[in-house]
Amino acid sequence: MAKNKVTRMVGVDVSARWLDVSRGASDEAVERRQFANTDGGHRELVRWVTQSGRPARVVLEATGLYGLDLALTLQRTRGVEVMVINPRASKEFAGACGQRARTDATAAEMLREFATRMAFTAWTPPSATALALRTIMRRVVSLIEMRVQEANRLHAVSVTEALPVVVRTDIRQHLRSLSRQILRLEQEARAIVESAPALCTRYRHLCSVKGIGRRSALMILAEVDVLPPDLTVRQWVAYAGLDPRPIQSGSSVRPPVHISKRGPAYLRRALFMPALVAVRRNPPVQQFAAELAARGKAPLAVLVAVMRKLLHAIYGMFQSDTDFVPDKFRQPARTAA
Repeated sequence: MAKNKVTRMVGVDVSARWLDVSRGASDEAVERRQFANTDGGHRELVRWVTQSGRPARVVLEATGLYGLDLALTLQRTRGVEVMVINPRASKEFAGACGQRARTDATAAEMLREFATRMAFTAWTPPSATALALRTIMRRVVSLIEMRVQEANRLHAVSVTEALPVVVRTDIRQHLRSLSRQILRLEQEARAIVESAPALCTRYRHLCSVKGIGRRSALMILAEVDVLPPDLTVRQWVAYAGLDPRPIQSGSSVRPPVHISKRGPAYLRRALFMPALVAVRRNPPVQQFAAELAARGKAPLAVLVAVMRKLLHAIYGMFQSDTDFVPDKFRQPARTAA
């Protein structure tokens, strides 16, 4: 950051076509501008926020792929720090500030206020390999969902012979096409993993857990490999939205504890089926689940606890570079301060 110059706080609201930007500092008025969400628009935005050689801190929401190129451009720019926040965090911040209406302009203002008032954590961009793996596996997840929907449609149109045969034929062809697409993308994902020794090792560790199949291992690896390497296991759990969120008020308001569900659902989804299988096939996981059930935990609460425990185990395997050790599964988790 440049010396003797007040850092400029910037909020960017990202949409598919436009970037609404609000900038300001303690010694200058707040200004707003709009830029195209293109390479040229990104360059114009960078020149504007760093005008007069000022350092800048930029906050934008994690809006999928629409803001990725901009975040990468800002991260590479000298004198600029970028923070990518969870949309839920910005929503809660806006509510705390009393903001009721939301437009692109007010969203940019709110993000600038977030940069001014809240602790700033610089964004760590994922590697190109990690980003490619995540993009491919998220596409696989989408195609699997499509295949389930088509299978349900086929079942619905097959209950009667009164409907045209051509519809059933078309759905079956689409199902076969989806299966081929899924297989091809998974082969591409495995090729990426095999080309990177570190990824290949982590993939092997994941497959050593009874309950985590090859597809689930790719899905889990795709989600956790983009995370910054200095995160603690508690931060992993929070990122996955598996952290408990108790609510208590006085002596009477004590509803059941639910998980926060913050962050993308992809990691929770990737852990669900391995947890379901591990509860039935993996002895230490079975024992852990049985103990929770004996304490009166509901079946879904037990499954969520197993998902969280599996994530702890995965973190431990990656940190120690070891395969799954059944005897360690039920030991208390060690978390960094």
